[in-house]
Amino acid sequence: MTSAVTTDTSARPGYGQLLRTPGALGFVLPGFAARLPFGMLTISILLLVQHTTGSYASAGIVAAVTGISMALSAPLMGIFTDRFGQTAVLLPVVLAHSAAVTGLAALALAGAPVWLLALAAVPTGASVPQVGPMVRARWAAKLEGSPLLPTAAAFESVTDEFTFVVGPVLATALCTGVHPAAGLVTEATLTLLGGLLFAAQRAGQPKTHAPSLTGEKRAFALSFPGLRVLIFAFLGIGAVFGGMQVSLAAFSNEIGNPGANGLLYGVFAAGNMIAGIAMGAIAWKIGPRRRLILGYIGLTAAASVLWAAHSMILLGALGLVVGLFIAPALITGYTMVEQLIPANARTEAFTWLTGSIAFGQAVAVILAGRLTDSHGSSFGFLVPMGATALALTTLLALRAKLAPQGPSRIVNASAQEAVPAAPAKTQVKAPATGRTATRTTAAPASRNRVNERGMGHRVPVTVD
Repeated sequence: MTSAVTTDTSARPGYGQLLRTPGALGFVLPGFAARLPFGMLTISILLLVQHTTGSYASAGIVAAVTGISMALSAPLMGIFTDRFGQTAVLLPVVLAHSAAVTGLAALALAGAPVWLLALAAVPTGASVPQVGPMVRARWAAKLEGSPLLPTAAAFESVTDEFTFVVGPVLATALCTGVHPAAGLVTEATLTLLGGLLFAAQRAGQPKTHAPSLTGEKRAFALSFPGLRVLIFAFLGIGAVFGGMQVSLAAFSNEIGNPGANGLLYGVFAAGNMIAGIAMGAIAWKIGPRRRLILGYIGLTAAASVLWAAHSMILLGALGLVVGLFIAPALITGYTMVEQLIPANARTEAFTWLTGSIAFGQAVAVILAGRLTDSHGSSFGFLVPMGATALALTTLLALRAKLAPQGPSRIVNASAQEAVPAAPAKTQVKAPATGRTATRTTAAPASRNRVNERGMGHRVPVTVD
């Protein structure tokens, strides 16, 4: 059976209690170091390629190919991680990514055509290490059934957003103040060092689920309808990230202050981080499905007015509001994975969601790049508005698919627990009378046990 950490549920769940979980800091700190470069990648590509080609559309194409490649490879990386372990997957991936990023930067500086840069972007994106999903999988394994799990999801969102505060600002400062390629070179170096450090922390890794070794039935995360609905929601969130990155960079150039891009994007990401901190500190009395829908309604409304901002102060304020509404949707979506997906497919599920963000971001970068080149930054902000509206419509139409799965629907295959078999009836012939009687015998308790705890716990779940 999976080993879950026993936590004191009498106290109100909080970040302090979360970080006191045995062994948590051993993977939290290296995990942060390993994922910090991810926040630098897209903006570093945009700024370098725009510098060498003079076109946001061309830069958007290269960045989009990177994002699409990552989105397509992330679930496969998640499947391999569930089967063979995090270290076995992460070591070759960080080496390949560092080499691919270095090659892309060299080609851009050499004046390579856009098609060749796009071709080099394929291995760059496909080799992005999925450290975030790996950290979330470690939390899910340690806290299975604990009321601290939503707090862990909020903590991870805050960590992600901190990297997206520091990453773009650092990348922008390096690309504009040191050298156009300095952002990518730093990203490659930090990915290599941080990835190796995280891979070395083997304690706390979820157990592998290789069918050839355990004989258990493989559950693919995408076969669960709830995950497919979450993917649509996360595509819209990714479009917000991509549209904001391109449009904020274009707006900063339009006002003659390219360095303002990092500040504006940092305010946007700070809103997300502040909301994430609050999400983890609140004891919610409404169910996760309702929280997701309410958060997405607010996100759609906030994204719908970005195009109207024509001053840096107003755009910064609106960006802050958009960020405040991203966190509820993002954190709740990640939290729902524990209710919707069995343990032997959760890393894959997390990578599907992360890949969806990357794919949505990639498509938004292309669309926003073309719109800003042709009509200016205001038109680029129409991309987040349209994407969130479409995602919200899908979310509302398919919200029934997000109902938590009952204990009989999701069973941890490795636990080898099953619903009790019906009492066996045997025919017994009495030797004295010759009559046949029916005897009812109970099934062996050691062989058939009720999985009373569902996803490994007895903590009641609020359902709306």
